[in-house]
Amino acid sequence: MSEPWLSIIGLAEDGPGGLSDASRDLIARAEVIFGGPRHLTLLGITDRGRAWPVPFSIDPVLAERGRNVVVLASGDPFWFGAGTTLAKHLSPEEWTSVPAKSSFTLAANELGWRMEETLCIGLHAAPFDRLRPIFGRGVRAICTLRDGAAVEQITDWLTDNGFGPSTCHVLERLGGTRKRVRTITAETFDLVEVDAPVVIAIDCAGDKGLPRASGLKDDLFASDGQITKRPVRALTLSALAPRVNEVLWDIGGGSGSISVEWCLAANGCTAVALEPRQDRCANIRQNAAQFGLDHRLTCVLGTAPEGLMNLPTPDAVFIGGGNSPALMQHLWDTLPTGTRIVANAVTLETESLLLNWHGMHGGDLLRAELAESAPLGRMRGWDRARPILQWSVTR
Repeated sequence: MSEPWLSIIGLAEDGPGGLSDASRDLIARAEVIFGGPRHLTLLGITDRGRAWPVPFSIDPVLAERGRNVVVLASGDPFWFGAGTTLAKHLSPEEWTSVPAKSSFTLAANELGWRMEETLCIGLHAAPFDRLRPIFGRGVRAICTLRDGAAVEQITDWLTDNGFGPSTCHVLERLGGTRKRVRTITAETFDLVEVDAPVVIAIDCAGDKGLPRASGLKDDLFASDGQITKRPVRALTLSALAPRVNEVLWDIGGGSGSISVEWCLAANGCTAVALEPRQDRCANIRQNAAQFGLDHRLTCVLGTAPEGLMNLPTPDAVFIGGGNSPALMQHLWDTLPTGTRIVANAVTLETESLLLNWHGMHGGDLLRAELAESAPLGRMRGWDRARPILQWSVTR
C-alpha cells in the first residue's frame, strides 16, 4: 500500500514549538501546504503555502491529489475542523492525521470544567440559534467563534433570549504565549479588542430554556392559524415515537410544529415538511430557523404524493392535511416495512377514510375531544374544539 498523499496536521497557537517530530517531518517533505493565513504565518510558510479560498472550499486540495500535500488545521482537525470535510471525499489510505490539543480541551483545562459534562459547539460558521434547543439553567458550553466581533454578538443573543445573567469566559489565543482569559456576564459585556482565535465558555443562567416535553405553547410558532394545537401535538408526537437519528415526513406541514418538535425530541432527528402553500412554507422555514433547526428541518413546496419523490426514506410519516384514498394507497404501497404512520382527521370524510384503513390494516384508533375554559358572560364555560380522530399503524 502506498503512503498517504495528504497529511492533516493540527496546529496550536505555539506554532512550531508545539509540533511533534512526525508533524515536522511531514511539513518538511510537503510540496504544497494549505492553511489559513494565520497558520501559514505561524510556521513561516511562504512559497509552498496556499491560503484557503473564500468562500471556503476543499476543491484546491483535491486538485493536488497525488502530490505530497499538507493541510494545517486548528487543534484537532476532526473536532469541528477541516478533517471531517476532507475525509468524506477520500479513501482511508489517502490521508493521515496528526492532531494537536483542541480549543475545547484547552478551554476546559483552563477553567477546570469536566469535558464529559460540557457541550462543545462549533459556531464559527453556524447561527447562534443552534443554542436554543440545548440551552437552559446550569448548562455549560464551550463554543468556537468566527472572530473577536462574534463575542459581543453572542452575548447579545444570550441577553435577548433570556440568558443575560450567564457567566461568559472569553478565552483568546489559547495554547500560545499571548493567551488571555476574561470573564463577564452576557448582559454586562464591555470587552474591547477581542482577538482571534477565540472561544467563549458559557455557564448558562436564566429560565428561558425550552421545555423538553412534547406540546410547546402554540404562540412560540409562526403560524396563520393552521397549526396542530398543543394537546393534539403532544398526542401526535407520542404516537410518532421519535427515536435517535430518525427521519419524519410531515405531509401537510402547516406551521411545521410537528416537524419542529420531532427534531427536538431526540438527537439527530430530521424532518421534511411537505406543504402546498408558499406562505406556510415561509412560516415553516421561520420556525426551523428560530428553533435552531434549519440544518435538520427541510420544507418542500408541493403536494403529496407527487412531492414525496426523491425524499430521504422515512422512519415515520405524519399526515396532518390533504389526506385522500390515493395518498394512503401510495404510502402503503411504497413505504418500507416497519415505517410508522400517524394520521389525524377532523372532517367526517377523513374520519371515514381512517376507519376504513383501520379495518383493513389494524393499528390503533384514538378519538380526542378537548375543551378549554373561556369567558361565558360574567362566568366561565367550556370552549370545545373539533374532535380529532387519530389512526396510528406500523406498515
